[in-house]
Amino acid sequence: MASLLEEYLKSLSFSQEQMATLHSLGEHRGRQELFIKQSPEALESLKQVAIIESSESSNRLEGIIVPHDRIEALVLKNTAPRNRSEQELAGYRDALALIHESNKYMDFSTNVILQIHSMLYRYMPGQGGRWKMTDNEIVEKNSDGSIKRVRFKATPAVTTPFAMQELAQTYTKAIHVWQQEPLIVIPLTILDFLCVHPFSDGNGRTARLLTLMLLYHFDYQVGKYISLERVFEESRNLLRNTRALFTRLARQQARRDAVA
Repeated sequence: MASLLEEYLKSLSFSQEQMATLHSLGEHRGRQELFIKQSPEALESLKQVAIIESSESSNRLEGIIVPHDRIEALVLKNTAPRNRSEQELAGYRDALALIHESNKYMDFSTNVILQIHSMLYRYMPGQGGRWKMTDNEIVEKNSDGSIKRVRFKATPAVTTPFAMQELAQTYTKAIHVWQQEPLIVIPLTILDFLCVHPFSDGNGRTARLLTLMLLYHFDYQVGKYISLERVFEESRNLLRNTRALFTRLARQQARRDAVA
């Protein structure tokens, strides 16, 4: 939970290539209005696709699977959910719509974070919009579901409300007082949010929604037309496949060494 400390932020250094990338992103942000005026029909189609992909990918990342035809019905036609998986997807749909429509009125505060989490569980009364009551851990599991090892211990439940209040305050300082680059502060904020892991469930989905909201605050509208959640899912799959490949190669090398 030290990512947003002033000393740490000031200690960060970036290569010329990294700074050029940040500068390029800022330039592209400035061209958004031109594309919106020139291709409104195409962008409207992209928006519909992005909403479907975002709802599908963000929930699939958490193991929540819904058939594609039902996703389209839930997202585009506002169909009522039939089961728990569809209830969770419908909640994400509503939270996503709220951020797309009302992001400029939603500051990064504990109340807004609780509101977003509450919407995720609006079709399952009593589960959303409150901090965790018991401690939680990030664990790695075996194929049979048993715990292989504890990868990370999150902030204790008793101190979670204070940690979240501090996170909201330090974010505000980083942006408005220390005037740090938003594209650096935003991912560090989400990292600290996940380190706190303030909810019993739904932390990953909330984090992705907060990422979208914070990007909107600085006029990065890409999340309206391209599913950031799909990008996150593809990146995770690439990392997983790469890790599996290296593991397989290491085992093959170990067998060759044993034979030799």
